[in-house]
Amino acid sequence: MFESLIIFLTSVFCVSGVYGQQHWGVNYSPSYVCALKGSTVNMSCTLKYPHNHQLRTVFWTKPAVTDGDPPNLCSDPEKSGRVQCVSDYKDTHRITLTSVTEADKHIYYCRFTTNTEGGKWTGIPGAQLDVTGRLLLLSDLQVETQQSVKAGDSVRLMCKSSCSLPQQTTFIWYRNTQRLSTGIITVNPLQLQSVSRHDSGNYQCAVSGYQHLISPAVYLNVEYPPQSVSVSISASGEIVEGDSVALSCSSDSNPPAEISWFKGGKFVGSGRIYSISKIRPDHSGEYKCKSRNKHGEKYSDIVITENRSSSSTVFYHCSLMRHFILCILDGPRNVVVTLNSSGEIVEGDSVTPSCSSDSNPPALNFSWFKGETFLKSGDTYSITNITSEASGNFYCFARNEHGSNGSAAVTVNVMCKSTFIFGQI
Repeated sequence: MFESLIIFLTSVFCVSGVYGQQHWGVNYSPSYVCALKGSTVNMSCTLKYPHNHQLRTVFWTKPAVTDGDPPNLCSDPEKSGRVQCVSDYKDTHRITLTSVTEADKHIYYCRFTTNTEGGKWTGIPGAQLDVTGRLLLLSDLQVETQQSVKAGDSVRLMCKSSCSLPQQTTFIWYRNTQRLSTGIITVNPLQLQSVSRHDSGNYQCAVSGYQHLISPAVYLNVEYPPQSVSVSISASGEIVEGDSVALSCSSDSNPPAEISWFKGGKFVGSGRIYSISKIRPDHSGEYKCKSRNKHGEKYSDIVITENRSSSSTVFYHCSLMRHFILCILDGPRNVVVTLNSSGEIVEGDSVTPSCSSDSNPPALNFSWFKGETFLKSGDTYSITNITSEASGNFYCFARNEHGSNGSAAVTVNVMCKSTFIFGQI
């Protein structure tokens, strides 16, 4: 507001005629320059004046004056050889100052006149030049970059100062306090192509020879979809039926992933841990975990582990094709002897008892006993033309690789065949 007021008052004082201030003006590019002592500075101004006026003179001056003729820096003998004024275009004019010193710190104004009486204009607020030494210039280095990017993207990191850095400046870049590549990288900005999670870290920059004036750290966060998804189990040994089991899903991702559990393709729970209490054979099945974040998803990796023992109920787990297979393996249970006869057994009949059981995997070996006497192997035991001497308690044993179990005794009573004698009395 204050600068606008100054422009208005100056316009009224410096310009006469029927044209208002909207027809006059000066734009500066840049309007502020901070330069290193001894460097070269370029500043430009673009003029605005009524279309029926003809430009007579243009020059750079300092400071602004509202009375009398301001000094023309373009022809200042004190700056001879260090100042050059040129016209880039009809109404665009540039001043170049070489080997600048702190004495050159000023606000610079573009002054022009036209062919009409009172057609004079000094552009306010002007372009400000600051000149600083190298140590002061490098003491406020800053790294500018995107705070968060996705894996595969390209990233641009700029080492900046409040003052302009010379084009020939050699830079040193650091990640997590370690120099990048061989150490000295003469590129600014630094371009990282197709970044990965390994490019995440704190980045700093410094100018070669002034490493003690390193910039503050700026963290580059590289996000990526889940990787290295795996399933582990809480037990290191065998798990007996009735125990509790916890399956754990882990993954590497940024941001952290959400975990889902599936059994045979059916969703059964969420969270990093999936717990099964009082495990039973019907918990057998194919388990897998899915790790998902906003960048993608992945199922558990291949894990093959097996735990076995000779006890009657044994647990093992394995994984195939990214799926976690949970299997409850046990020895035979519910061993039962079934007779093929539903009525009385009479001498001379044929009887075939059969033996069955529940087990995982199925029982392959069956043994038949009468009392304590072994009779034969197989899931059936055939007796043809049975006699009363065959009466007794029969039972079978079923066995698989994980154990064995016997049936309850089945009593077989063989009835004597009735004999009728016909005769004459």
